[in-house]
Amino acid sequence: MTGPLAWLDRPDERRGIRFAEPDGSWRFWSYADLADLVRRYAAALHAAGVDAGDVVSIVETTGPRFVGLLFGSMLAGAAASPVAPPPPFGDRERWTEHLRGVLRASTPRLVVHDPALPLVAEVCARAGVPAYDGAGLLAGVDDRWAAAPTPEGLALVQFTSGSSGRVRGVRVPRPALAATVAGIQGWLRMTPDDPTASWLPVHHDMGLVGCLLAPVATGSDLWLMSPGDFVRRPLRYLECFGRHGARLTAMPAFGLDHIVRRVPRKALVGMDFSAWRAVIVGAERIQPALLTEFARFAAPHGLRREALLPAYGLAEATLSVTGVPLDTGWRTATVEQGEVVGCGRPLAGAQVTVVDDDGRVVDDGTVGEIVVRGPSVAAGYLPANADGTASGTRLVDGEVHTGDAGFLVDGELFVLGRLGDGVKVRGRMLLAEDVEAAAVSACGAPVGRITALLGQVGDAPRVVLLLVRPEPGWLSAACAAAEVAAEGVPVEVVVVPAGAVARTSSGKPRRRLMWQDYLAGRLRSAEPVPAGPPTTP
Repeated sequence: MTGPLAWLDRPDERRGIRFAEPDGSWRFWSYADLADLVRRYAAALHAAGVDAGDVVSIVETTGPRFVGLLFGSMLAGAAASPVAPPPPFGDRERWTEHLRGVLRASTPRLVVHDPALPLVAEVCARAGVPAYDGAGLLAGVDDRWAAAPTPEGLALVQFTSGSSGRVRGVRVPRPALAATVAGIQGWLRMTPDDPTASWLPVHHDMGLVGCLLAPVATGSDLWLMSPGDFVRRPLRYLECFGRHGARLTAMPAFGLDHIVRRVPRKALVGMDFSAWRAVIVGAERIQPALLTEFARFAAPHGLRREALLPAYGLAEATLSVTGVPLDTGWRTATVEQGEVVGCGRPLAGAQVTVVDDDGRVVDDGTVGEIVVRGPSVAAGYLPANADGTASGTRLVDGEVHTGDAGFLVDGELFVLGRLGDGVKVRGRMLLAEDVEAAAVSACGAPVGRITALLGQVGDAPRVVLLLVRPEPGWLSAACAAAEVAAEGVPVEVVVVPAGAVARTSSGKPRRRLMWQDYLAGRLRSAEPVPAGPPTTP
């Protein structure tokens, strides 16, 4: 076999995946044991009616079953389609509607789910889709799949994060997945002696492709935590590097902020980060001060500044598009919007250009829409999503028109934010990320406690600042800074409780969805706000 499934031919008995257990221990599964599980799941899926070219939806939490089903689906010739499980304390009705949309778009042959998630079976029954619990699927099946899958066809159906509205199903061919994994391996110079640790959700592209498929394909050890594990015990994650020898990882910027704010410096005593050589930072706009703060936090224990690797990618390109090379260090550029972190150069044969509103390539340093070509670009959206996205991301003739604003300088990409979350003000594009960064910087709020929304109310633009449980002084400082950054666009402040900011599985704010809630009157202050800003329509 070739590509991400090649490890199944010679699985290592000594290396494998360590899954975090609730009691603080790690459950080790060797690659030999996982390969056996994969072959059993491939046989069980075939016995359940799965054929080459089908889609298998997987609603499982982080664990051996997920790994077995992911690779087992691909081994059986089907496309694996990981779906985020319902959040433990989230909106049950909203997640149910999300799953209904996923089923309509992907039309899977069947759904396999965690036995502890009966809601999945209920939704599938109403939709007329066969559903199996992940443990029961193996009951009575002792066969191991022996046939090699075709190198063509789809490997994955990835559902995008939904930061700009409804989720979309992206069709990832097997060659595109192989090219992405090979690109990541080359970028990070991955070998079987380079362990990875991750807390990212395994159903989302960064955690799925970057922190699961790539390490497994490399045959290196892997420590896997769930996002909830990381939120509750970030120190346990750091121990993977400081005590267990992990060297590679990836996360959104808010993960760095969570570590710096939640882990006492004294808890790092005895840890050694000198072998930790790659902290890929992506999925959202990165504040330079946060990178500097994290570097200072970990430097006394051996982490080098050069280990921080800002990157850019998206599901429509399977995952990675650009990344800062190893051992070079990240840099910034100063533009009208402020200081912007560079996200590195194209990876794995990707070609990146920046175009204006008419599709013409612009000069270095000029802001426009980021466009991507290359071997990792997906084959398109599922038919139900063929019209692209609410924020403008489109797949056209092998190109991804990303809907993201950015610019190039000497071949390095600098990303500003979503064009769908911006408005034109006196001829210049104003982005929600710009206003948000100014507000956060002005009051020193933790990442995620202030979120900016931007859109039109009638014919006029407006900024809405969502403040989560603001501390004294935040409101006036954030509002003043936002008004300056917004260049005269009216700013309204809405104070909301914890959990009120809708986020994707990777932690990005779902700005378009919340803007729609704002216009519908569903976003209102949980406590009085001083008079001054415009009133809610």
